[in-house]
Amino acid sequence: MRKTIDHILQQLEGFRPGTLSQVEEFRVQMLGKKGMLTRLFEDFKNVEPEQKREWGQLLNQLKTKVQEAVKTHKAQLEQKQEGAAATDDLTKPASFTHAGSRHPVSLVLREILDIYASMGFAIAEGPEIEDDRHVFSALNFAPDHPARDMQDTFFINTNTDNPILLRTHTSSVQVRTMETKIPPIRVVCPGRVFRNEAISARAHCIFHQVEGLYIDKNVSFADLKQAILLFARRMFGSSARIRLRPSYFPFTEPSAEVDVSCNICGGQGCNVCKNTGWLEIMGAGMVDPSVLEASGIDSQKYSGYAFGMGVERIAMLKWQIKDLRLYFENDVKFLEQFFLW
Repeated sequence: MRKTIDHILQQLEGFRPGTLSQVEEFRVQMLGKKGMLTRLFEDFKNVEPEQKREWGQLLNQLKTKVQEAVKTHKAQLEQKQEGAAATDDLTKPASFTHAGSRHPVSLVLREILDIYASMGFAIAEGPEIEDDRHVFSALNFAPDHPARDMQDTFFINTNTDNPILLRTHTSSVQVRTMETKIPPIRVVCPGRVFRNEAISARAHCIFHQVEGLYIDKNVSFADLKQAILLFARRMFGSSARIRLRPSYFPFTEPSAEVDVSCNICGGQGCNVCKNTGWLEIMGAGMVDPSVLEASGIDSQKYSGYAFGMGVERIAMLKWQIKDLRLYFENDVKFLEQFFLW
């Protein structure tokens, strides 16, 4: 009996209920029909007559302590609940926290990089403030090429033999990669670029590019076409078709503009594709041997292809966004449309 009494006193001393249900569980455990105190009073019948007075007083005191503890804890918790109810206005409208969303350019950029990562391309990055050699000279731009004109390029310092400027394409990262790595090279180069153009619905002085470069032995134009077709089908759907139109870029030969079948009309012709059934998505071509040689790569041993696309352009086609300026205006109503992507 003594051990049971000591056990009850220990439980009573450490009892710290947090809810009314815990108080009720404790009351039943101690005072219920099968409770610990109830069993003690039943065992009291077997106590020797000369000890009944001592044990009887002890049991009554213990029962009183338990009852007072239950009563006190119950009152405290009920008072706490009443106070909380008094401060909470249940008729007050709930306040919603507006979650942020990813920018459409970031969403498309990540999707492009994921597609090329699945094809074995690594990511290469470089500085936005570049020099003439990495942006122009090493890419086979002639000294009198129009892109060097102040109308197209933001020059920072022209008082040197190697002027400093804001890069006009991420091809400069390709040059830096070719200078520092030994083939095989397989990289995509994402980043922000700058051109001195008038801002309009279809042009901006700041935009984002993803350019790709693959250099190895026996790389062919067929490899380039297959890589572009795989990208187009991953980005625009498995039924997407591509066509390559002859073009000119100083750093590739042969060169091509790449179109994808319109994902709105299925190639039948609509106002988005101007009734042609095709949408231009990128430029591409085989790396000019002189570009390889300028970066120290043996053009007799290695060949390669390169491609480049505007991220904003891909996003415009994917979501039929008609004004480039929306990407830069931080209009919440515009950005909220991409919450679920």
